[in-house]
Amino acid sequence: MIVPSILLIVGGYLLGSIPTAYWAGKWLRGRDLRRYGSGTVSGSMVYEHIARWAVVPVGLFDVGKAALPTWLGLRLGLGYPVASVAGLAAIVGHNWPVFLRFTGGRGLGCFLGVLLALFPWGVPWLLLFLAIGWLLGDSAPWALAGLITLPLFAAGVGGPEIVASVTGAMVLITLAKRLEANRRPLPPPGLERRRVILRRLFLDRDISSHREWIRREPQENA
Repeated sequence: MIVPSILLIVGGYLLGSIPTAYWAGKWLRGRDLRRYGSGTVSGSMVYEHIARWAVVPVGLFDVGKAALPTWLGLRLGLGYPVASVAGLAAIVGHNWPVFLRFTGGRGLGCFLGVLLALFPWGVPWLLLFLAIGWLLGDSAPWALAGLITLPLFAAGVGGPEIVASVTGAMVLITLAKRLEANRRPLPPPGLERRRVILRRLFLDRDISSHREWIRREPQENA
């Protein structure tokens, strides 16, 4: 089963690398999302800078491209570990897509896709935290809180034990992506650099204002 497992994991990464949000920006508005707002190739930037309706097909595809390899791993009898790694590979592909020189999104849609296949009850749990963040106008810290508390919820409702490991990997991927920020440079060493690092980790941005961050235009990204 080694060869099928490797093929599934590699296929998961390549499937995750399909940059649907980037294509939506190019096809609908002729825009490169990496130059707008947070600079991420994500459904949220499609919503803010391209077309609000387009976030639906983009989001569904992002969910599906992580759910499919995870589900296939279970369906083919490769076991929870291989299925989980295949789903995580799709998340890595979404965040660091080979087709966009490794500048991608944040992976929230893909998180939901992996959970849909592994632990469906985790989907409404994470959506609840995202909804709270949306209502409060800042979803980044709430998304992190939803992930961190997910293993406790899974244990409480009798979810698979592997949920804790998968969630831990999701948290690490999230923090790594926030820090790396599609290779956006940090300020020079000093107080401001430390502030930016902390904002990236907890708020997923470089400045205090969430609204100003997500509405940035290309000339401000220079």
